[in-house]
Amino acid sequence: MSRFGATEMGRPVETYLQYGKWKNDPNPQKCDMVIGVYRNNEGNVCDLDVVKLAEKQIANDDSLNHEYLPITGLPAFTKSSCELVLGRDSPAFIEDRYGGCQGVGGSGSLFIGLAFLRQIAKYDIAYVSKPTWEDHIGLCEKLGYSEVREYTYWDPEKKAINFTAFLDALKNAPENAVILLHAIAHNPTGMDPSHDQWKEIATVMKERKLFPFFDLAYQGFATGDLESDAWAPRYFVQEGFECFIAQTFSKNLGLYGERVGNLCYVVNDASVLSRMESQIKLIVRQTYSNPPSHGARIVATVLNNPALLTQWKQHVETMCDRIKSMRVGLFNKLKELGTPGTWTHITAQNGMFSFTGLNPSQVEELEKKYHIYMLKSGRMNMSGLNTKNLDYVAKSIHEVVSKEQ
Repeated sequence: MSRFGATEMGRPVETYLQYGKWKNDPNPQKCDMVIGVYRNNEGNVCDLDVVKLAEKQIANDDSLNHEYLPITGLPAFTKSSCELVLGRDSPAFIEDRYGGCQGVGGSGSLFIGLAFLRQIAKYDIAYVSKPTWEDHIGLCEKLGYSEVREYTYWDPEKKAINFTAFLDALKNAPENAVILLHAIAHNPTGMDPSHDQWKEIATVMKERKLFPFFDLAYQGFATGDLESDAWAPRYFVQEGFECFIAQTFSKNLGLYGERVGNLCYVVNDASVLSRMESQIKLIVRQTYSNPPSHGARIVATVLNNPALLTQWKQHVETMCDRIKSMRVGLFNKLKELGTPGTWTHITAQNGMFSFTGLNPSQVEELEKKYHIYMLKSGRMNMSGLNTKNLDYVAKSIHEVVSKEQ
């Protein structure tokens, strides 16, 4: 008898459950539209050339070793990461009113920030978009927020943002609630507020004294431009907000397995930074002690080398353009086939994901009959499409949707 005999089975993580099904499927036509990694036109996850060049520089630097990093991470990494999201002309950057803490990927950066807000700042209510990335809810619950509320984000009928409901939720939120916001390339819908809508969101949040926590997982994947994709958090900082921003380089540098993230925090009084850092250090120390070094060194090398930075920006633009071309390609194929329904939302969305509008039964049939895997919500990773499988996926969707008409 084990003392753990009463342990219940935890719910499966849908993304990895579906990904595992795809991986073990022997069918040669199988398509992975599940896991959030960028694939090239050959369907492969590949190292960017700029990453290989950075790794060569690191390998040839005899001054480097495997010593522990500081608790808050590699300083060259955290500073350049914060600069990337804030911009050099940011008042917070110029006035040195920001701090950074290296996290274990975007999830780890969210964890550090949410833990600080709950345990140290004593914030008790968090809001997440409906729908959202599932870990937003899970992290808040595990960290002891008394309430995790949802703000309506998506209109399934119009296949667009329900902006009125979004604002109404913010207007009715209690002061000091933490509002988790997708800075760009909303996961799972792929639909982002316009600049004017962001301004309205900021106005309401300022009036209600709400705290913005941006999740910036896909910088560069929405427009192909790193600067443009940081517009929302930069605007909030310019408007005088204190805020947290969780960054990850898993997607835009392809460093999935290195788990390289950063928590950038902006304050209005620089004198509090040392106290905040001291508490953040304790959270890190009592969780995983110190972050890993290799991925952070890669990012720091790229961000602090003008030639490598330029090359990386070109990589990001190329990846973004390929995803956009697949959006247009899928829309055109469905239009040519006369697939029932409207599909303009596919090209109106941006970033890695599309909220296709397919229902769970349609998703299940695509999996079982056509070996096309996605989440039951109908969320599709658009980079899973390529010139070799585009026709097959479009025809499969057409057949499944037409069947229910």
